[in-house]
Amino acid sequence: MQNLPLATSTLATLRDNDMIYIDKTPLIAAMTRLPGRYFLSRPRRFGKSTLVDTFKELFEGNQRLFAGLFIHDKWDWSRRFPVIKIDFADGVIASRAELDRHISTLLYDNQQRLGVVCDEFHDYIPGCFADLIRKAKAQYGKKVVILIDEYDKPILDNIEHPDRAAEVREGLKNLYSVMKGQDAHIQFIFMTGVTKFSKVSLFSGLNQLQDITLDSHYATICGYTQNDLESSFAEHLAGVDWEKLKQWYNGYNFLGEQVYNPYDILLFIANQHGYRNYWFETGTPAFLVKLFRQQNYFLPELEQIQVGEELLNSFEIERINPITLLFQSGYLTISRVSEQLARHVYHLAIPNQEVQQALYDHFIDGYTDQAAHRLQLQTGLYDALIKADLSQLFITIRRLFAGVPWRNFTNNDLADDEGYYASVLYAFFSSLNATIIPEDISNRGQVDLTVQLAGYTYLIEIKVNHTKRPAKQGKPNAALKQILVKNYAEKYRGSGKGVFAVGLVFNSQLRQLVQADYQLKDE
Repeated sequence: MQNLPLATSTLATLRDNDMIYIDKTPLIAAMTRLPGRYFLSRPRRFGKSTLVDTFKELFEGNQRLFAGLFIHDKWDWSRRFPVIKIDFADGVIASRAELDRHISTLLYDNQQRLGVVCDEFHDYIPGCFADLIRKAKAQYGKKVVILIDEYDKPILDNIEHPDRAAEVREGLKNLYSVMKGQDAHIQFIFMTGVTKFSKVSLFSGLNQLQDITLDSHYATICGYTQNDLESSFAEHLAGVDWEKLKQWYNGYNFLGEQVYNPYDILLFIANQHGYRNYWFETGTPAFLVKLFRQQNYFLPELEQIQVGEELLNSFEIERINPITLLFQSGYLTISRVSEQLARHVYHLAIPNQEVQQALYDHFIDGYTDQAAHRLQLQTGLYDALIKADLSQLFITIRRLFAGVPWRNFTNNDLADDEGYYASVLYAFFSSLNATIIPEDISNRGQVDLTVQLAGYTYLIEIKVNHTKRPAKQGKPNAALKQILVKNYAEKYRGSGKGVFAVGLVFNSQLRQLVQADYQLKDE
């Protein structure tokens, strides 16, 4: 049984220690057949660094590492190219000055490795980088290969501080713009990272970069396919419930075959097939959740996202779109593509159970500050839903909102907004892996939330009143009345174990559920 490729991203370590290596060289061969300049965006821990290192070993001519791989008998091993590798993965950059020092160190390290001296431009980053490219080409008699890993990390390190992030972006632009002027000396460029900044904002005219992020030919260049698991990992995954594994970890779609995140699979195997949030736990999206909260984003809209290509490809510090960041970070993926008005429309969805469960846990914490009591509340809601115990459901919802700190409602109008209450409930129900249909449409209108779990269907309408006193006992429930008058339940009648119409009325002054009534519609 081959060893697992844990805690390493270098091809030599993988090949020299009999670790499993999924052969990506058929795609690499297509990219390297002619001079090229490529850009690839993929979420963190998807195998980007291993891919970069594979390019490095290939262009440096380390033939033994490719024995038995697709490209071995198709590559001219007599050709050895000088490789400049720039990797921003290590450490955290906190200022433009730190970035400039780090870049200078990286350029110096490449000079040492290539045996090139760039004394003339020691303190001037663009001049030093350009000099390094020209002298490396002259010394080796071959055009230069440039590999840049985690190209955007210095910006993402400072994403919560827009002014600082913009300064860092200019520092990176100072480096990357050099490649355009040195194009005649360059054989191949490969840049990779998590996000995709516009060419105007970061690459300064480097228009020849071919973006393969959503190129179907390269959809599987990072990640593991189902065939990879069933063949290369067959012994390690003997006896696994394949459908459950797919439900938990598969589902990432880059307009081709869906792939698994490698980190998930390796940790799943290493932990005796234990289902956990392995990938998600390595990068808590605190900034993302804060951004959603600041924009008072209506979370149920995450179920039905449709965007144009410009939104998927556009990440700008000055105007961060939370959906763009969710997609580029891997918390959303493409479920399908349609065409409207002669344009491609991308339908986005959460890729799998790991991401759904963990992401909504964080939304709950961000929207309610209830991290300490989240599990208890989730358990109460889940038990009530699977038992159709509506009284317990209402008690748990009241306990939930009673625990939301008062400060959450200061300097904002959250308490007045039906969307806030719907977002909180949606996040809780989604974290239970229930089926959620927000704004569920019928021929008479739409109900705010449809929740399906354990064979039961709950049609939930939410209203907010703004009186200083709660509704008098016995007063008709306006939310329930709307469900009944509009007959929203008709399309679910006779399905499952039961269909419940649920009316929830919140009071903006009390910030609490003040009326809760239901009716079983299968009666």
